[in-house]
Amino acid sequence: MSFQNVGTFNAGVIGGKAASAAPASGAPIMDAAGIASGGAFLVSELEKRDPVIRKPLTSFTYPRDIVIETGGGWVDYVSAMSVAYGMTGGAESSPVTAGGANGIPIVQASVDKGVYKAHVFAAALRVMFQDMQRSNYIGRSLDNLLQDGVRMAYDKHMDANVYVGLTAYGTTGLVNNPDAVETTAASNGQTSASTKWADKTPDQILKDVNDALTAGWAANEYDESAIPNHILLPYEQYLYIMTTKVTDLATETIYDFLMKNNAATKAGGDLFIGATRWCKGAGTGSKDRMVVYNNDRRFVKMDELVPLARIMSQPNVANVCYDTAYMANISEVQIFYPTSIRYVDGV
Repeated sequence: MSFQNVGTFNAGVIGGKAASAAPASGAPIMDAAGIASGGAFLVSELEKRDPVIRKPLTSFTYPRDIVIETGGGWVDYVSAMSVAYGMTGGAESSPVTAGGANGIPIVQASVDKGVYKAHVFAAALRVMFQDMQRSNYIGRSLDNLLQDGVRMAYDKHMDANVYVGLTAYGTTGLVNNPDAVETTAASNGQTSASTKWADKTPDQILKDVNDALTAGWAANEYDESAIPNHILLPYEQYLYIMTTKVTDLATETIYDFLMKNNAATKAGGDLFIGATRWCKGAGTGSKDRMVVYNNDRRFVKMDELVPLARIMSQPNVANVCYDTAYMANISEVQIFYPTSIRYVDGV
């Protein structure tokens, strides 16, 4: 009877096989079963094992596109203070006074507090005892492999939390905030009108970018610290401007052209243009969206109140395994100046 895995099947009776008679010539022979077993043994011993473990292909861009502050402890909400000022009669002619005046205008302050949600991320990994013992023979840590899985789950959660929020819990992110100003890209002016960048000239693409930058700056009283400095695009549009030349005879791409001539750079700021998959179809009517905002903690940030950490680990006798819990505390995206973020759909 052929050998079977005792842990899975009934092995039956394993015994020796009767030797076959030698041929008349006296030359020894090996039975077929012996040759097959020997070949399998050699294949197992002589195989080349690739040490690289190929993990799932994915990408995370959230650390690049938002300021993340660490610390704060286990809380349910994050608050931020704001203040608005007012003066009787306004600040233009009202403060002008003269001898004999019976009163002067009073400056008043209105202090407000914004409250933002926070939530707990929790995930567990389980390592079976027999799997842990087996891993000792192969020179790989099963625990480390599973830890990488927890980290990947955390990064995917953070990516969604930063860009679109958690719909089930009523939070939003950078690309779908309801308080942001939403506009549509201008038409290319052709007979078959189109707002897509692939159908526009470099000058028309530059106008779309500069219109969004200047409108955002104007909405913030032209405060020099409020010049938008961050643009997010879908990968399709990003790769288009990165690889398409301004003209057939030019050496620079549309991206180079935009970086040299945008309103933020000309006004003394520093512009970043990057891609994220969350902008694809994020606009009204599932149109591709360009997001323009100021990536600075004064304007927008999120809190990693408790970074991802191993909270506890213990043996589980009932299931013959080791269980480990990982947790973190995270806030939703906090946009402090809604006028500083704009959406341009249809690019």
